[in-house]
Amino acid sequence: MNAIPPLLDHLVLAAPDLTATVADFARRTGVTPAPGGVHVGLGTRNYLVSLGGTSYLEIIGPDPEQTAPGQPRPFDVDGLTSPRTVTWAISPPDLDAAIAAARAQGYDPGPAQAMSRRRPDGTLLQWRLTDGDDAHPSGLVPFLIDWGTSVHPTASGLPTTPLLSLSATAPEPEEIRPLLSALGTDLALTTGPVGMSFTVDTPRGPVTFR
Repeated sequence: MNAIPPLLDHLVLAAPDLTATVADFARRTGVTPAPGGVHVGLGTRNYLVSLGGTSYLEIIGPDPEQTAPGQPRPFDVDGLTSPRTVTWAISPPDLDAAIAAARAQGYDPGPAQAMSRRRPDGTLLQWRLTDGDDAHPSGLVPFLIDWGTSVHPTASGLPTTPLLSLSATAPEPEEIRPLLSALGTDLALTTGPVGMSFTVDTPRGPVTFR
């Protein structure tokens, strides 16, 4: 199996303390993540690192400059006590066709929702992604994303730590594999508690995050 899943767009490393997590990533890898932007109204912001090609790592956490939203922050960051790789995203060539194909195979990834944020330079990024409320609760089945006409985050000169591998554990891997197949992707899965880990190449050698 390919250590890097087909159609991979990005990994999501969620954290209760974004500043501390970004600093820890920089300390361990020797590479400092770049500011991504603010998710207005959702109470979060992110930092980004290219994983090579058109894939990247999103480090997301609470934005202290925003008032607390009237709903849970994305990726359950309010419930975390430490950083964790919570899920991942794929970018199929045709988002709507991919959703229809998955539903035809028995898995509904949820409807596509429009979202946006501004980069620090003011550039507006707009995208559509499948609704997280309908996603598999493990986070091991990726959500789908379509950047439309926006410039992809990796095209903005991000610092890079090439992705070497991505893997996961699940109590019943055979429950997850058909769902991945329905989305046209795959993931190295073994039996264990629900969790994801990835390894990147860095100036300080390979580093693994969970």
